[in-house]
Parts: sequence; C-alpha cells; structure tokens
Amino acid sequence: MGQYSGDIHSAKRKQTKTGVTPMPQPTSAKAGLGALLTPQDSALILIDHQAFQFANLHSHEPTMIVNNVIALAKTAKIFGVPTILSTVLEARGGYLIKGLQDVFPDQKPIDRTFINTWEDQRVVDAVKKTGRKKLIMAALWTEICLAMPAIQAAGEGYEVYAVTDASGGVTREAHDMAVQRMIMAGVVPITWMAVAGELQRDWAREDTAGKFADILAAHGGGSGIAYAWEQQLLGQKAGAA
Repeated sequence: MGQYSGDIHSAKRKQTKTGVTPMPQPTSAKAGLGALLTPQDSALILIDHQAFQFANLHSHEPTMIVNNVIALAKTAKIFGVPTILSTVLEARGGYLIKGLQDVFPDQKPIDRTFINTWEDQRVVDAVKKTGRKKLIMAALWTEICLAMPAIQAAGEGYEVYAVTDASGGVTREAHDMAVQRMIMAGVVPITWMAVAGELQRDWAREDTAGKFADILAAHGGGSGIAYAWEQQLLGQKAGAA
C-alpha cells in the first residue's frame, strides 16, 4: 500500500514538472452570493394548482398550500419576476384556483396534455423567452408535476428552486421522497417566504419593501400578525408624539 501511494505521488510530481496543470475545481452554483435569488435572474413556473389536484392533496393542509402559492405569486408580481402558469387537462381537472388566477387576471395558463410540464415545448419556449436561468417552481403534486420538470430542467443547465411549501403530494411520504429525489438531481428546496426574503434582500429597497410587508401581513401567519402588531405600536407612538 505504501509503495502504491508513493508511486501516485511520484507520478503527480512528474506531471507538474512536465507542465501538466491540475484541473481547477468548479465553483458550485449552490453556494456563495450568486446562489441566492434575485428579481433580475429568476422566473417562476406554477403548475397544476387545480381542483382535481387539491382533492387528493394529503401531505399538507390544502388551505396552507392555497395561502402559500398565492403569496408566492404575489411576491413574483411585485418584484417583476416573469411568471408562467400551467394547467393539465383543464376541462377535466378544473381551472387554476381563483385566488391564484386573480394575481394574473390577464394571463391564460398553458393547458397541457403532458404530465411532465417540461416536455411541453410551449412552456420551454416561454421560459427561454424570459432569458432567466434560475427557475422557481411549485406544483401539485410534488412527486409528479414538480419532480419531473424540475429534474429535467436541472439536467438542461437551469438552476431550479422547488418551493416545497407551495407544493404538495398525495401523501407525506410521496412529497418527502420527491424532495429527496430532486435534491439528488441538484434541485434546491426552498419555501415561499425564503424566496421573498432573497428577492427583497435589503429593507432599504423601499420600492418593494412596503408591498412585501403587505404580502407578509396577509399570508405570513405568525410573522404577519407580528408585523400588524408592530404597525399598531408604531401608530400609537406616532399619535402620542
């Protein structure tokens, strides 16, 4: 073993002497400031948040997914993130839920027959038209309608972020296994509030800070309640002054 190890080190020294330069280590797209989302490099794809899909959603409380996906859509809108809506067999599976469609009232979802959204060329073309390489995705169900396009897009060079709390599966196990599978393929799991925080990044960005706070108040649960309380206290102080 020692002799073998010595031969390897000797060979490496010889390569260096003959001008063979060691290969540089690739920089990971999953670490560093560049791994964080920005409004300028991101696009959002929302897939199959329809009545049929919600009917067999058991990994999460359905009202939570409704709340979170609407919050995610509103977040994308205030930051100017291009958003693509898609449904599958709309005539049978139902329209996109009203609260989500209301965020983009003039946008007609791309209605597919493909189970895998990324196999529908219209969706791929819409993504390419945005020019964005960081794709934020959420879908029902996680194990099928999210995992399939996320894994394929990641394999084609996109940086994919799967919003796990705006997606859900037919069971908790189905959802969890899908998230693990996506991670193995290089997809980054994230939550809607984390997406919003990365897009805002600095409270000094006043053009979006107030709108973000309004979304937080409406959809942020305990954080929203705390924000409303803070506003009440600030209002009382301002009135006293």
